[in-house]
Amino acid sequence: MSTTDIKQVVKEKYGEAALRVSKGGSGCCGATPASDCCDPITSNLYDVSQIQQIPEQALLASLGCGNPTALAQLSPGEVVLDLGSGGGIDVLLSARRVGPTGKAYGLDMTDEMLALANENKRKSGMENVEFLRGEIENIPLPENSVDVIISNCVINLSADKDKVLREAFRVLKPGGRFAVSDVVTRGEINPQIRKSILLWVGCVAGALDESEYSAKLATAGFEQIDIEPTRIHKTEEARAILSAEGIDVDAIAAEVDGKLVSAFIRAVKPASPPACCGPTCCN
Repeated sequence: MSTTDIKQVVKEKYGEAALRVSKGGSGCCGATPASDCCDPITSNLYDVSQIQQIPEQALLASLGCGNPTALAQLSPGEVVLDLGSGGGIDVLLSARRVGPTGKAYGLDMTDEMLALANENKRKSGMENVEFLRGEIENIPLPENSVDVIISNCVINLSADKDKVLREAFRVLKPGGRFAVSDVVTRGEINPQIRKSILLWVGCVAGALDESEYSAKLATAGFEQIDIEPTRIHKTEEARAILSAEGIDVDAIAAEVDGKLVSAFIRAVKPASPPACCGPTCCN
């Protein structure tokens, strides 16, 4: 499956999810409440206090695997960028934390999700929010312009993760933080799962091994890399999803259980080198 094909499938599926939300359903499982989401990876990620801060449709459109806004350190006045912002839930929550002197950007390539996100922005009344149309492999922001990058189970949807991480490094300011939720694997995972293009949309088939994720971050230039598990998934949790793809859950359970992990991934762009302090120190 080519990079273009993967991107098209992702756009179609996320566009469909946005339209379902607009019609009163949830993004994950059709016309069902978010609390009844059938996907164990994407369900029950936000607490009541956060839910009360945002429009309902922002929650219904959430297709993430974690809650980066709960774990990322955000300070008033900072600039935050959410890669693959969907309906805008993490952007809106971040915007409240950085305050009116800060800014929260959301980047998404799906027109339907951008329309939904902008409607949620309007309902929220927040002015320090901006949603950008574009791809996470080509971020439409200048270098050294962002304090914190967040993302919620979107980097795994890219077929060129190295380029995503290079772009993230480029737009971060020196000392800027990378703080994303994503799915990683631990050890070999059954090729039946990896080969299913539809499971890319669920952050499963595109999941990197945690050691490979760390290595790619280091290659992009990041330091202080840390991967913290937030949920360890069992095959039984995803029986409906896997069975729908023709995968024999019982046959692969022993190979897969405990190898699929939702995690919070942290890294830092190194600070700028100290300014030259004498006539010979820069030679």
